[in-house]
Amino acid sequence: MSLPAGAAEPRGALETAAALRSGELDVLEHTEAALRSARTIGAAVGAFAHVLEDLSREQARAAAERIEDARRSGGTEQLAAALPLLGVPMPIKDLTQIAGQPFEAGSAVLRGNLATVTDGVAQRLLDAGTVTIGKTTTPEFGMPCYTEPATGAPARTPWDLRRTAGGSSGGAAAAVASGAVPIAHGSDGGGSVRIPAACCGIVGHKPSRGLVSPGPYGSEGMGLVTDGVLARSVRDVAAGLDLLAGPRTGDFTPLVRAPGAGGFLEELERTAGGLRPLRIGVLTEPLAAETEVHPAALRGLERAVELLRGLGHETTSIPAPFGPEDWTAFMPLWTVGAATIPIPAEREGLLLELTRWLRERGRGCSGVDLARALSGVQALSRRTLEALSPFDVVITPALAAPPAFPEQLQLADGAADFDAQRAFTPWTSTWNMLGTAAIAVPLHREQVEGTELPFGVQLGATRPGDDALLLSLAAQLEAHDPWPLVRVPELP
Repeated sequence: MSLPAGAAEPRGALETAAALRSGELDVLEHTEAALRSARTIGAAVGAFAHVLEDLSREQARAAAERIEDARRSGGTEQLAAALPLLGVPMPIKDLTQIAGQPFEAGSAVLRGNLATVTDGVAQRLLDAGTVTIGKTTTPEFGMPCYTEPATGAPARTPWDLRRTAGGSSGGAAAAVASGAVPIAHGSDGGGSVRIPAACCGIVGHKPSRGLVSPGPYGSEGMGLVTDGVLARSVRDVAAGLDLLAGPRTGDFTPLVRAPGAGGFLEELERTAGGLRPLRIGVLTEPLAAETEVHPAALRGLERAVELLRGLGHETTSIPAPFGPEDWTAFMPLWTVGAATIPIPAEREGLLLELTRWLRERGRGCSGVDLARALSGVQALSRRTLEALSPFDVVITPALAAPPAFPEQLQLADGAADFDAQRAFTPWTSTWNMLGTAAIAVPLHREQVEGTELPFGVQLGATRPGDDALLLSLAAQLEAHDPWPLVRVPELP
């Protein structure tokens, strides 16, 4: 349901931070309100695997002290520059560790587990003074594009509680879209930020490869996965990205292009007055699977293209740079990744069907098979980027269909499950292979079987490091065709 008549939209992340600094909002009271929302609205959409009340209150007290000190010394402007999201609720996905807090990754294998270290991305969010509120729901080890964990409630889109919130950052997207929090951390290895953003009608950004370091405890691995941000506005996404971005000692993947001295938010605000005309390729053919594309998804794309033309950009329809058979070069990377998750042999039986199937496939790959797959994916990426080089950006539907019913994706047979996911998300994983940035924008909505549902579009960069350009283009769409910010679910 929408907000009640006359009710104000919940504040965004930057707006909340400003209200906290000015004293319009009290940090401790606001944190308590966010914790209540996590237990009520968040529970209705399955947003949180764990609500972290003690940690959040401790963080809120520390933020309140810093704000009070800044007010006394007249340093609130400096505080805003140094810690722009101080005191703002920003949950962390339960694939990322915070020492001493639950870390189950959606799997019964890790039920009751507590993290012993804090991952680098989480530490950056903690150092920025955000209030964690909780760990958001994820499917088992983040494998599928839906969020049906073995350890708790599934994540649902607040637009229709019968339908998936997407995955694997489904809990994060549901928390933001329902208004429980204004911004959330996520991660994306095949669309896991953009898919749930599209299912829930919010913005989700996958950064360029190398922009956000997985260190010091994680590694780049095969280069598919990166951490990202979900929010209701592009400005908030840019502010969140500023907290995450940056290299660490020992990174294999170099940072191709850093933002300006003021970060992505400052660059975004600098381009608010106008963006140079861009060459935009319009791609409607599925890449990862042979599948029908829902007419509403195509109408959403048409809406975006018409708007882009009106804004002075050049749009050109383009053919698919490769087909589903070529996409299978991606498969060993995904399956071997699943096979390398350290799980004691005696606990393998606790795994869900999809995870077991992926691991079995991965174990069947030899070192030679993996080396060939890595070479094949790189060769495919080179050819694709060369084919897309005449364009600054490629626009596609975010998904091939409306937010799915869980039973359409989570199937009893692992192979069938994986194929259904490919058909639902035939564009997103390409940008993980390419390593360039991509963002889902919730531009369109339509009635489907009597229920209004969101249909996003995906903007994909064609050059590494073009995150600022992509954010500016998304913000331009937002300014000229704004979307609803919050969808409040029916509470029991």
